[in-house]
Amino acid sequence: MEEYLIGRQKEQRALKEYIASNRSEFVVVYGRRRVGKTFLVRKSLADRCCFQITGMENVGQEEQLTNFFLSLRKRFAGAERSRSWLEAFDQLERYLEGLNEETKILFFDEMPWLATAKSDFVSALEHFWNSWASARRDIKLIVCGSAASWMLDNLINNHGGLHNRVTHQMLIEPFSLSECREYFDKYAFGYTDREVTDYYMVFGGVPYYLSLLNKEESVAQNIDRLIFSATGELRAEKDNLFRSLFKHSEDYVRIVEALSSKSKGLTRSELLEHTKLHNNVRFSSMLKELENCRFIRPYQPFDGKKRMLSYQLIDPFLHFCYHIQDKCQYQDEQFWSHSINTPLYHAWSGFAFEILCLNHIGKIKEALRIGGVQTAVYGWRTPATADKGAQIDLIIDRADHCINLCEMKFCAGEYALTKTEREKLEHRVESFIQYTGTKSSIRVTLITNQGLQKNIHSSVVQNVITMQDLLS
Repeated sequence: MEEYLIGRQKEQRALKEYIASNRSEFVVVYGRRRVGKTFLVRKSLADRCCFQITGMENVGQEEQLTNFFLSLRKRFAGAERSRSWLEAFDQLERYLEGLNEETKILFFDEMPWLATAKSDFVSALEHFWNSWASARRDIKLIVCGSAASWMLDNLINNHGGLHNRVTHQMLIEPFSLSECREYFDKYAFGYTDREVTDYYMVFGGVPYYLSLLNKEESVAQNIDRLIFSATGELRAEKDNLFRSLFKHSEDYVRIVEALSSKSKGLTRSELLEHTKLHNNVRFSSMLKELENCRFIRPYQPFDGKKRMLSYQLIDPFLHFCYHIQDKCQYQDEQFWSHSINTPLYHAWSGFAFEILCLNHIGKIKEALRIGGVQTAVYGWRTPATADKGAQIDLIIDRADHCINLCEMKFCAGEYALTKTEREKLEHRVESFIQYTGTKSSIRVTLITNQGLQKNIHSSVVQNVITMQDLLS
């Protein structure tokens, strides 16, 4: 079956620009595991690479050097085995100097695996780039890796010989909802908009997960087969995900587990209390790495003060694993199908839909026709001293002196606003104005999958956004 490159138009354009530039380029492509980094580079560059290598997992320096030699020998008859990475890069220089191509594209995939413990790989790479490649105009070095902490520490934020040497960095993010639908349409799955939404709420936009689907099965059947069956390919994915991305992954797991237990998020101090981790630079780095992998999001409370950021889990798959997969205690291989329309499902789906919305702020702005307006996104809750608490999970503060207070609701049909729900909304608006002192115009905005049913209570809502808006 032919493989199509779905979406990624911006990334493809950027790669073409870098390749066409009149200087040598050092491009770092990174992102979470299985997000399609390698596929993007290979599809975009086709057969234009004059050298490419993929690091080998869990082998030593000697095996990696042999891997390099075998990769180079495919292109360079004069290749010889090297005793060190310094010698290996010297051979690469000699090979490249003998080429007639105007542009010489090098692709190092899974670079963190090449840099084995106590190896001289990074220092040899520094020497190769600083002493030779950067002085030329024809070298296009593209490196890729899923180990986010290594890519950030050793390349993007390097404070040694590679400091400020990376010319471009590309964070590859999961697919959007509309890109997931594009995938389903391209491969003729025949899924409805509701099924695409159901899929995203479980798996998010990770392309690899899409590739595992069987179009002869419903979304629910695919979930049961991949996650709950004894041989499910994603049964152990949650644990493997962190081990593949981060060193000392157990600390990252503690952070994510803490956030999974608090759907509305935690401040840094609350996270430290929950995880018992140390309040230091490493903790800050872990939060940043989890953010760069799009597992969590930081957000500023709307209170007019510079307060500590709050953090929230926004990865759909991890949310599903912690709230649904971990609840399967009886080896039920149809656990998901048996859970639909149960209290467990309804409790999960409400926040899963909120995560979907938080991952599509740009689409929400488009639907509100404020794509060109400067905005800031916040969350808000009444102070602890308030007589009656209120909370708003998504606030869009606009430069045109309007504020959208967003209510996110997932339901089977049109959302019917009851008297009780209307009064709750009115209380939130009144509390928000009272405690923030805002003078901006307030617009109550409902985001729901099937739209708003018109009734005597629905006039409290000024804007309605549906799944059609987010799927477009």
